[in-house]
Amino acid sequence: MSAMIDDDDVSLPSGSEDENKTEEVDKEVVTDLSDTKVVTKYLEASRIANLALSTLIPHIVAGASVLDLIEIGETIINKSLSKIYNKKEDGKDVQKGIAFPVCLSVNERICNFSPLKSESDSAPPLSASDVVKIDLGCHIDGYIACTAHTVVVPSAAGQTPVLPDPEMGTVGKACYDAMSVAAALIKPGNTNTMVTSALAKVGSSYGLNFIANVRMHQMKHFVIDGSKEIALCNPDVEAGEERVAECTFEENEVYCIDVAMSTGTGKGREGNDRTTVFKRNVDQTYKLKMKASKYVLNQIQKDFPTMPFSLRMVPDERQAKMGVTECVSHNLLSAYPVFNERDGAYVAHFKTTVLVMSSGTKKVTGQGLDGYYVSEKGLDEENEALLKEVREAEEKKKAKAAAKKKKKKAKK
Repeated sequence: MSAMIDDDDVSLPSGSEDENKTEEVDKEVVTDLSDTKVVTKYLEASRIANLALSTLIPHIVAGASVLDLIEIGETIINKSLSKIYNKKEDGKDVQKGIAFPVCLSVNERICNFSPLKSESDSAPPLSASDVVKIDLGCHIDGYIACTAHTVVVPSAAGQTPVLPDPEMGTVGKACYDAMSVAAALIKPGNTNTMVTSALAKVGSSYGLNFIANVRMHQMKHFVIDGSKEIALCNPDVEAGEERVAECTFEENEVYCIDVAMSTGTGKGREGNDRTTVFKRNVDQTYKLKMKASKYVLNQIQKDFPTMPFSLRMVPDERQAKMGVTECVSHNLLSAYPVFNERDGAYVAHFKTTVLVMSSGTKKVTGQGLDGYYVSEKGLDEENEALLKEVREAEEKKKAKAAAKKKKKKAKK
């Protein structure tokens, strides 16, 4: 499986870094894709997210420990980040780190499962044909790249996984197709409602449900969940689901295309798993009472001031577990609970980061679809035509890039 990013397929904005140096002080800081440096940071963060995902997947085999796998993924991200952007910019260190903790959600668990070391019993070793949803992200200077992928556990390294049921082949293919359709429609002038309508056709053609709890978001500088949202399906307002305000996509924006589907009800619910993933609400303040609460908030503000994190990352796990409750109750932290489908349901989760650039929308994170996801069902004609158009455009760009390389080589 190869990563989606292709350096030859991502053109940087025109402009010279040395241009108008004398006016730099008076200029407003640019934090979108119109700036070459910003694009480069997104691409580097994407490269590392892809590396973590592609390195982690071969380790997912029967008998593997979920906690060990999580540590492998996070170690790859941290070590890779330690090698780049070590010089100061404008007199300040470049912030970099994990933008979303590595989560491995198995079988009916949909997302956000990142257990504590002290609670390893909640994550037994993997078994052959388990379904594992991997979710992770990293950032460089607040420019975020996220990805998620679903794999079926093989009996041993190098073996082809056996699907737990043919339905898993359908839900895996459907979810990946839905992600691809959404990414293809994220372009200037289109709206979030257009994406939701197209996804409804995907769900109908495959006979599956989207997980209503999962939504796509615009990502901005140091913001993983921007105000522009895309619903996977029309919210059930009577059941208490929030409406999504209509928005229009614009050039130089970045989106996290986040899709989860299942053979179940599509209503993710909290189970018995401890919530371990949180994010600081930077606009909220409160004078905490408990010593443990003050400790955990201080650690968060020092190490994870804006990005989601796992309590496992806090040095004193015991105090973290004690102090997080008061922080959440006073809205200092937002929780990312572990969502579950009904028992026996099959779930898939795929995620990619897209850059909306003048040259087109570019997927920069993710893996190709595994060959064992097969189904007799397929996309509706409209969405199939859309993806065919995307594939043909990508093939033309690759052929053009290859011809350009060949021409350069011939001149040498």
